[in-house]
Amino acid sequence: MVKYYKFFEIVYLIMSVYFFVETYLKWNTNRQQSYLYFLFALIAIFMYFFRKKHRKNYEDHHKEDQ
Repeated sequence: MVKYYKFFEIVYLIMSVYFFVETYLKWNTNRQQSYLYFLFALIAIFMYFFRKKHRKNYEDHHKEDQ
């Protein structure tokens, strides 16, 4: 189960990189869309750290049970 959580953490990082690249590529042509991509990148980074914190709490909690 924890492996799936780690996998989705990595997916959020990959998504943030993708959105940052899209922001960079569209900056001069479509500024409004690039702001949206930038917002998505920030949300993806936030979700990465949020999921990571909760996964570690989950692991620590279940270590105590064993």
